[in-house]
Amino acid sequence: MYQNHYKFGFSVATHKNKKLVTALNSNTFESFMANINNIAYKVGYIPAGYEHRPDLISNLFYGNPTLDWLICYYNNISDPFNQLNVGDRILIPNI
Repeated sequence: MYQNHYKFGFSVATHKNKKLVTALNSNTFESFMANINNIAYKVGYIPAGYEHRPDLISNLFYGNPTLDWLICYYNNISDPFNQLNVGDRILIPNI
């Protein structure tokens, strides 16, 4: 289970036998997760200085560091400190 850094107002959803905890409104979140497989994505590569930092990667692609959970979830990253290496190919969902 990947749990993001939010402490209050969270929702839990299960998708493909994985649990995800997020701070999004539960109706919005459930709708988003129900359609996540239909979301278009772009391919990105982790640049030097961004390894093991989903918050920086999120900020690079979305201009917002709080979507780190989405990058980890979409790429099946459970431990960004041992994954997300320089040059790794990652999928960036278009949101």
